[in-house]
Amino acid sequence: MKRRLTWWLSLLTLALVATTSLAWSAMSHVEQVTVLMPAPFAESTSALVEQFNRDHRGRIHLDVTSGPRDTEAMSDLAISSLLLGDPPYDALLIDVTWLPKYAAAGWLEPLDSYFGPDEEATLIKGARQGNRYDSRLYRWPFNADVGLLYWRTDLMDAPPQTPTELLAISQQLIDAKVVDTGFVWQGRQYEGLSCDALEIIRGFGGRWIETDGTPALSSDAVNRAVTWMAELIRSGVSPRAVTNYAETESLQAFKAGDAALMRNWPYAWAELQKDDSAVRGQIGITTMVAEPGESPVSTLGSWGLSILRGSDHPQATVQAIRYLTDASAQKQRFLIQGYTPTAEALYADPELLAVAPHLPQLAQALELATPRPPTPLYAQISDVLQRQLSGVLTGDQSSVDGLERAQTTTSTILQSAGGD
Repeated sequence: MKRRLTWWLSLLTLALVATTSLAWSAMSHVEQVTVLMPAPFAESTSALVEQFNRDHRGRIHLDVTSGPRDTEAMSDLAISSLLLGDPPYDALLIDVTWLPKYAAAGWLEPLDSYFGPDEEATLIKGARQGNRYDSRLYRWPFNADVGLLYWRTDLMDAPPQTPTELLAISQQLIDAKVVDTGFVWQGRQYEGLSCDALEIIRGFGGRWIETDGTPALSSDAVNRAVTWMAELIRSGVSPRAVTNYAETESLQAFKAGDAALMRNWPYAWAELQKDDSAVRGQIGITTMVAEPGESPVSTLGSWGLSILRGSDHPQATVQAIRYLTDASAQKQRFLIQGYTPTAEALYADPELLAVAPHLPQLAQALELATPRPPTPLYAQISDVLQRQLSGVLTGDQSSVDGLERAQTTTSTILQSAGGD
């Protein structure tokens, strides 16, 4: 009896060891994929991540690390981890302006072998831009984003289409004491000012950087554009405080009913439809004004997912990227958080149109999406433009002097890096 009990205990021990070994072996074969995202995007994907891990249990485990909310702080964190080598992430959610720098530094894995032309063809035009560097695909779009001109449908029959019309309509409404101010936008010295300026400069027929990579800030067209921006403030069409406005301050003024027009991004639409909005149900969207004969443009925003070179799990990371960016995920994020879809088909989706009748106008703006200069030195040249524009808008220097300084400094920066 004792011998038989010993035999059964030995057999049970062997079975337990075998079972534990198999379980450990299975766990050790689960691929761990880690993605770094700014906090708002990480929060918006939490339910999707949980579902992905349920669907891929025993094969892939996805972990989304929440980074800073501030874009610049997020960039600093990402670059710091990359410069230290062997970053703890398989993929990053990156801003459209970061791509040239990251790709040129060799930090990103090309995605051409994972995403083909047929898949790119399903994207709306604005989402197809800003994903390549030197003709290689390095980023798959997570959301689409463009600058928009919001207008009050209760105060005007149609939005202004030219700079002259914007000034006239705004002044008329201010004089009639219908609104406190005509037009609010992003005049603070930060990236938002560069985004606004790009739209206005192009609307006057100018360019920030020519297609051959040379600066064009000293042109007559750019001077007229910047002079008009300063005139908005001098005339009282925009408040003097606009030189301290970012997106949040602009939105607050427009949402309170204090302004007739606002330049902002698509996210603002959902905020303007909330119960505490004084303009709920009384807004339309269009693109920034342009001079007669010039095409209006919308500054391209957007974030996209990139795989870091050296990732141990590129195939599993691609699966995660596909899951987080498929049509179902886009639809969910739009309905809950208001993130603009990248799939062109969703702009005709009946369910989305029922809650967002502005989607056709948003699609039109995305067709006019214009990237900021695609150079690894973008952060430096944008800082130059912001500083000089800020000086013009606050009255510290003339537009001619500010733009000449911007032209000279930008040329020096680009030439020092071989004109890249």
